[in-house]
Amino acid sequence: MFGLGTPEIILIVVALVLLFGAKKIPDLMRGLGSGIKEFKKAAHEVDEEIKDQQLENK
Repeated sequence: MFGLGTPEIILIVVALVLLFGAKKIPDLMRGLGSGIKEFKKAAHEVDEEIKDQQLENK
């Protein structure tokens, strides 16, 4: 996973808890998840439009 080992992941988690606090992390992750979901949806729509354009040009 991106060349990160267990000690690095633990250090990142500890830094996140110190910066944002344990109560805000679920909200941040929820927002990140919805952002990724929207990005994937938009990328899929663009891909479909490109495929449609290629079919029309043939």
